[in-house]
Parts: sequence; structure tokens; C-alpha cells
Amino acid sequence: MSSDMVIDSAGQGLTPEQRCRQIVAAVETVFVGKREIVELVMVAVLARGHVLFEDVPGVGKTTLARTFAHVLGLTHQRIQFASDLLPADIVGVGIYDQDSKQFEFKPGPIFCHVLLADEINRTTPRTQSALLEAMAEGRVTVDGRTHALPQPHLVLATQNPREFHGTFPLPESQLDRFLLRMSVGYLQADAEMDLIARHGAPEEMPAAAADAKIVQDLVAASEKVHVSREVLGYLHALVQATRQNRSLELGLSTRAAIGFYRAVQARALVQGRTFVTPDDIQRLFLPVANHRVVLSGLTGPSGERTAVEAVLHQVLESVPAPA
Repeated sequence: MSSDMVIDSAGQGLTPEQRCRQIVAAVETVFVGKREIVELVMVAVLARGHVLFEDVPGVGKTTLARTFAHVLGLTHQRIQFASDLLPADIVGVGIYDQDSKQFEFKPGPIFCHVLLADEINRTTPRTQSALLEAMAEGRVTVDGRTHALPQPHLVLATQNPREFHGTFPLPESQLDRFLLRMSVGYLQADAEMDLIARHGAPEEMPAAAADAKIVQDLVAASEKVHVSREVLGYLHALVQATRQNRSLELGLSTRAAIGFYRAVQARALVQGRTFVTPDDIQRLFLPVANHRVVLSGLTGPSGERTAVEAVLHQVLESVPAPA
């Protein structure tokens, strides 16, 4: 059996590309009609990134997170963010034990593989900042002691782009922790009618197609995907173009560029390839960049999204792709 096989607990061996297809297909049995969204979340899993869904309520974000966690064989938790939420409600707290005369750490809900941070912009900046170390380094520090989070660790956060009362916009440092920002959007008419007719998503979940070890093996496989010097040069030229564009006050950071690189490797694997193409870069440029750049002259962490994406389309068209 090939050393590139990803073997499950039953001894079944699949190539990384086959395993990715199996996982995406299993998620699609519940989260129907949005294959591109499912593939993008799979990209984030393989690239060790996090996803920000900027969308209206009721389009299936919670279903997507729960289904992904189940199919990947991972633990998951959901936090409803609110203005009175405290950092300790997320990361945990030290409680004094009378018997041992010591503080015992009680982990918070962030200690899981997949965390759904619902309406993340409804909590205060102080509480939002509790996620920074966790998302960047896969650990949290409480009372001077560092605690590692389960790996892999994926944060799927949501925010409503149409409702601003009682919200706290995410600062650039928080936004930069998210690898991708996307909208789920509404279903096509036929798919939505089918969903309505069966009163929502099916009750039964598909069988798990992976576990934590398999996911880690897939992450390792994605890091081996080949990126030619010409394709890397194209990616870097786009990053530099965001910094030089006069319409943008803030371009992509080096952290964003590294995440972009890992994301295109992951997308190639999800698409069944062992090498990155310019198309991978073009497909991921907007989800990677649209929450990280700031338009000149506009207030807010990312300006109006449509205006931001219009400038990013101009940037994308201005940089020639390698042949």
C-alpha cells in the first residue's frame, strides 16, 4: 500500500484526494446545494485556518459546522456571543479546590476541535480578544499557565452584515486571524424547495469519514502539494499589488500571504491535484483578501464589502497569470 494512503481505524486506505472527496460528499448529503462553500471550509480545515461567515441568519451556518465536525469525527461546541459574555466564558477559569489547596483549571467551550462562534461581533472587544491566541497559536493562557487546544482546531464564526445595533466591529488584528471570509447565501430554487418540503436538513447524520488523526494526515498531505516558482510569483505579485493600489489604505499582511499559500495548496488537494495552478489562486483571492484590506477614505474595519471586492477584482485583473 502506498505511503501516501490515509488509513482509517478499520484499515481502509484512500489517497488524500479520495479522502477529501469522500468528506465533501458526506457533508453534502446534509448541507445540500452549496458544494463551493463546503469545499472552501474543507480548504480551511486542511490549511489550518479559520472561517468568518458574513451572512444573514437562517442559511445553514450552524448545520454546516455541526455536519463538518461529525463527518470529520471531531468534537464541536457552539458559543452564542453576547454583550455580557466574558473571556472566561470562552477559554475557561481557574477554580480553587479546597481539598488540594490549589487552583484547578476548568476548560471553556473553546476546548474542542470545531468551534462555532455565533454572532461574534455582538460581544465586546475584550471578549473578542480571548480568541486571538487560540486562533493564532492553538493554545490559551489562563492565570499564567498555557493550555494546548485539541488539534486540529477550527473556528467557524458568523456575523450579520445587515444589523449594526449593539455590535462591536472586529478590529483588523481579529479579522487577520481568519483565513477566509465568505457568504453562504440562499439556495437555488429547486434545492430550497426540496429542503422546505422535508422540513429542513435530515435528522440522521452520515457516517463519520475521518477522525482527528486522519485530518492531521490530510493537513500534512496538503503541505506537500507542489507550488512552482512561477505560481508562487503570481501569488506574491497579487499580495504586493494590494499594498501598492491607491484605492487601498491597507493591503495584505505577510501572515495573510502565508495563509494564502497554504490555502491554495489545500484547494489543489481538494480538487484532486498534487500541484497548484493559477486558477487556485484566482478562486481564493477574494475569500482570503476581502476582510483584510481597507479602502482609502472609508471608516470601519473593512469598508463596504462590495466596494472592497470591486477593488480586489481590479487588482486581480491587473496582475497577469503565468501561462
